[in-house]
Parts: sequence; structure tokens; C-alpha cells
Amino acid sequence: MPHVIAPAQLVDFVVHEAHLLDTAQYAAWNALFADDGLYWIPATPGQTDPALHNSHLLEDAFLRRLRVDRLASPRAFSQQPPSRCLHVLQTPVVVACDAAGGHYATRTPFHYSEARGDAMLTLVGTARHTFRVDPDGALRIVLKRVDLLAPDAALPAVELFP
Repeated sequence: MPHVIAPAQLVDFVVHEAHLLDTAQYAAWNALFADDGLYWIPATPGQTDPALHNSHLLEDAFLRRLRVDRLASPRAFSQQPPSRCLHVLQTPVVVACDAAGGHYATRTPFHYSEARGDAMLTLVGTARHTFRVDPDGALRIVLKRVDLLAPDAALPAVELFP
């Protein structure tokens, strides 16, 4: 029998994910992903496949873990002083909720701000999450796609996770 995830659980999951990032709980955030999960920020509007175009970011489990480990290291000199971030989310919209097929998805417009020292970066976009339920019943991110409002604009170094 498939695990049934209610739409409210999906909304709570997305809000919890942003909270983990905003409170620098990066290892706990990374644990929300499936083993084969991807974190993707396309570099062009309407990009359909990260293999066919350059992306601002395309991280699998290894690359996410590498970044999380770097952020935790006292030797990460780019993090002196440490970056901080804040996600301001609109209410996530559930766009797919198929327990039988094991397919769940949300769309969440957001404002993201990242600060380090006197520097402030603000990004606006839409986060699209695709989920599946593990055999143990845990909800996992299969794909987090962040569509920036202006993905083809020059993007400065982003230290954390929009």
C-alpha cells in the first residue's frame, strides 16, 4: 500500500526546508534529499534539461555534501565572517499529489537574501520541489529546481542555498 502524503505535509516540508537553511542546519537540510536527488538552478529561462545547457548550479549528493562540509569548516576563508540567509516564502502550492504513482510536487515563489559582512545579495524566483516517499515512509526531495526571475543576468557568488 503506498504511503499517502497530505498536501499540508508537503507545504510544511517546504517551509521546514527553508527554516533549516535559514538557521544554518545544512547537514539536516541535505538529509532531506533522496540519495539520487538534485539541486538545480538553471541559467536560462525555461531551461528543460540541465544536461543540454549550462546551469548556475547543478549539485548531486556528492557536491551538496562537499558544500555542506566546506560551510562547516573553520578553514572556509570565504566564510569569514559567515554568510547568513533568509527565505521569505509565499505559501507553497501543491501541483502534484499522486500517492499511487508516488509523485508529489510543489511550486513556491520566494525572496532570498544572503548577507556576509556589509554585502547583501537578494534573489527572487520560484522553487519547484519534486518528492518521493522512501520505502521507510520518509518524504525525500528528488529535485529542487530554483528558477530565478532573471536567470540570464550576471550572478555573483552565492555561498548558501537559495
